[in-house]
Amino acid sequence: MKLYYHPLSGHSHRARLFASLLGLQVELIEVDLMTGAHKKPEFLALNPFGQVPVLDDDGVIIADSNSILVYLAKKLGRSDWLPEDPQGAAGVQRWLSVAAGEIAYGPGAARLVTLFHAKLNAEEVIGRAHALLKIVEAYLTGRTWLAADRPTIADVAFYSYVARAPEGNVDLSEYPQVNALLRRIETLPGFTPIVQSPVGLSAPK
Repeated sequence: MKLYYHPLSGHSHRARLFASLLGLQVELIEVDLMTGAHKKPEFLALNPFGQVPVLDDDGVIIADSNSILVYLAKKLGRSDWLPEDPQGAAGVQRWLSVAAGEIAYGPGAARLVTLFHAKLNAEEVIGRAHALLKIVEAYLTGRTWLAADRPTIADVAFYSYVARAPEGNVDLSEYPQVNALLRRIETLPGFTPIVQSPVGLSAPK
């Protein structure tokens, strides 16, 4: 099993984190985004959208981080991570949609500004991040995990960009419930961290 990834990509980290939590041995193949390797024909043959991560499971190609989470959970029959019942599956899907939407365009986008100098409106994307975090903070009151009474791929999808939100100048100090969820994820057996970058609020003082 091969995972095409970039170490600074939160989407890549989701896939790598879940594989690690499952105890899978995955061959990591770094795609050099800085030189445009993700836009070259050989990579576009794997993912026409030119994005990491991509999982190659003995010729079965799965692109998109959330799709990889679903694929691995289904392949291994891990209904603890991806519930099979309608309500449980819908609850997980709700947060996968948040990960692809509000998280990507909020804390994920804010981090792109400081880390990759993306031409985005920093004030706007930071505002989106805080709007999301306020909702999640209230939602987590009285809850331990996002979608079930145990960790699921919803929590994995949530983690990477939110954990590194300070790198995009998104202050997490006002969100104790969110921080508590991040710490719980970090204590799971097999947890592997995303690379820290000294930018934004994470820059040396």
